[in-house]
Parts: sequence; C-alpha cells; structure tokens
Amino acid sequence: MSFAVDIATIWAFIIAFAVFVYVVMDGFDLGLGILFPLFPQKADRDVIMNSVAPVWDGNETWLVLGGGGMMAAFPLAYAVLMPALYTPMIAMLLGLVFRGVAFEFRWRTRTARNKWDLAFSGGSLLASLAQGIALGAILQGIHVEGRQYAGGWWDWLTPFSILTGVSLVIGYALLGATWLVMKTEGILRDRAYRLSWVLLTAMLGAIGAVSIATPFLHVQYTHRWFAWPNIILTAPVPIAVAAVTAMLLRALANKYDYQPFFLTLALFALSYAGLGISMFPYIVPQSITIWQAASPENSQIFMLFGVSVLIPLILGYTAWAYWVFRGKVRPESGYH
Repeated sequence: MSFAVDIATIWAFIIAFAVFVYVVMDGFDLGLGILFPLFPQKADRDVIMNSVAPVWDGNETWLVLGGGGMMAAFPLAYAVLMPALYTPMIAMLLGLVFRGVAFEFRWRTRTARNKWDLAFSGGSLLASLAQGIALGAILQGIHVEGRQYAGGWWDWLTPFSILTGVSLVIGYALLGATWLVMKTEGILRDRAYRLSWVLLTAMLGAIGAVSIATPFLHVQYTHRWFAWPNIILTAPVPIAVAAVTAMLLRALANKYDYQPFFLTLALFALSYAGLGISMFPYIVPQSITIWQAASPENSQIFMLFGVSVLIPLILGYTAWAYWVFRGKVRPESGYH
C-alpha cells in the first residue's frame, strides 16, 4: 500500500467521522422538531427549545466540514454525487433554513408563534427525510459514465430511498425523545419516556427492514456481509445491536436519565459501522473508489495539517458548550 493510498484512506475516515458527528449531534435537535407537534403546550415547547438553544447551531459545523472536506479531498465524488442528489440536498438546505429562522423568530412574536412552530417542525422533518433519502440513493448506486453522472433527475426517488428516509426520521425522533428524557423533568420527561418505547420499537423495525433490503441492492453487498470469511468480521455488528437494544430496554424500564440517550447513540454508531462495511472502499457505490476520487496527494497532505488543528478546536469548544449547559432544563430558565 502506497503513501497516497494511506492519505486517501485517512481522508475517507475524516469525512466519515465528520458526517457521523453531524448525524448524532444535529440528529437529536432535528428529532425535537419532529416531535414538536406532539407537545402542544407552550410551556413544554419552550423547555424543548431551551434544551438545545445553546448548542443547536454549532452542531451544524460538522455538516459544513463533511461537505467541504469531500469537495476538497474527493472532488470527483462530489462532482458525481451532487447532480444526482440536487433535489434532496436542496430540500435539506431549505428545511435547515426554515428551522433555523423559526428557532430565532418564534421568541420574538406572539401572534405568529404557531406559524414559526410549524416552520420549525416542518423544516426539521423535511431536512431529516431528505438526508435519509439521499443516503438511500447513494447506497442503491449512482449511474456513472466516464467521470460524470449519467442518470435522470428522479433516479434518487425509489422505494428503498423512501425507506431509508423514513428510517432516519424515526431514528432522529428517538434521539430527540431520549434527549428530552435526559434534559427535562416531570410530566414532560414522562411523556418522553413513553415516546421512547414506541420509537425504539419503530427504529428496530426500520433497522431490520433496511438491513434486509440492502443486500438485495447489489451482489457486492451480499458478498461483503455473508461470504466466508467476511461473515466472521461482520457478524459482531448485529450481535452488538442486539446487546445494545437489550441495555436500552433495561434503561427505559428502570427510567434512567442518561443511559437511553447514549445507548441510542450507540445504535446509530453500529448502524453507521454497517453502512461503512457495505460501502468501503467505494465513495460512489459500485462506481468510484476513494482512490479514484481523491485529489492530488500534495493537496490532501496540505489540507491534513489544517484539519489536524480544526477538528480538535471544534471538539474542544463543543465539549465546553455542552459542559457549561449540562443538567436539567427548567421551565423558568432560558428564552420565554
């Protein structure tokens, strides 16, 4: 293995790390927006939004890092994937814009607060669904001829991409519910517990459905998961999912505050690991590997020095923000 291959692999893991951190950190506040209509009381909605007010916009830093990193480190993959995913990506950005604007404006009006609440919830749902659909479209394969996208405008829209979109919405909603368990008290916390039970059942069904459907997309996925000796390396993933699920059920049954959220994060991490097992070393499945898509070696080395400073800095101020605003959120605190 050459040094250039090592650099491309390192960058693939950097981008995968950035995307995963975005999913788990922005996922729970998108989940709160998805759950928003289930909490019609103004006091409950104020507490829900105050629970993420100090951190929600910083979470999206990782989306910029993941997208910008792909454009710089793997420009060919970026040039192929973006035309294939224009519609879900535009929908995602519009959803994030509506959610962000609504988050700020709902505190500054009384007569139009319900409209901004609707924008917050609708934007969160749209962004989550679009992210999941984009993931499904990538997994099912992109039609590439030469070095460019050769498919149609609606190739991204299939039953599988809709399945992954709905699955991600359910997963984000579960993250949001367990976040409320960790950050709230009283009746609001009890409702979040009940929602967590329902959403965990739905998420397990979604994980099962996507896991069953994925090997039928391409024979490579089937060989990667079930061929010998690969199965020795892949079998621990579903076993770990079962173990984490058992611990999560126990944590919900005992009404623990912190364990449900972090165990849900573990379920996301295992699902993400399964995605990596299916795709690697392709960055555009079945078409372009990370080495084929990589920018020149000197460029990747130069950028590596930048992210070696940037990522610890982002992790540091993010950890500080979460530490400062740790603990339960009470109705009398924050915005009103």
